[in-house]
Amino acid sequence: MALPKNLKDEFTELVTHYPESRAGLIPALHRCQEDLGGWITPEIMEDLAEFFGIEPVEVYGVASFYPMFRLTPPGENVIKVCHNISCDLRGASDVLEKAKELTGADVHGTSADGKFTLEVVECQGCCSTAPMIDLNDQFHENLTLDELERLIGGCK
Repeated sequence: MALPKNLKDEFTELVTHYPESRAGLIPALHRCQEDLGGWITPEIMEDLAEFFGIEPVEVYGVASFYPMFRLTPPGENVIKVCHNISCDLRGASDVLEKAKELTGADVHGTSADGKFTLEVVECQGCCSTAPMIDLNDQFHENLTLDELERLIGGCK
């Protein structure tokens, strides 16, 4: 198994909190994505299947069902545009179109140069400060198109 010892130890402790060990799969997928390159590789899925005593296809089924897990490598910069009602009413569609134009990335895709991954996400809890984006795990609220251009320009 290629899972690092620190993650195996963490998952061993994690499963003690559930009636069935497989219930720890989602938190384990989060940790693997966070610590092992930003996406869930086929090898990670196989290792998790072995750890949890399930089939790799079961891990794939979970990882492919939830949009927070990536099955392909992300770009150097990940832009998540909230499209929930408050953000949408306050210009999220314009923010998304401008982000596509500035990065060259399609929605849920990565730019040809590998610099940007663009995602559309559900509510990020910033309804009173909409529209917003999450750029590399940093929230940017009350976003204007000029501010978006400045932020993306700073990543190039």
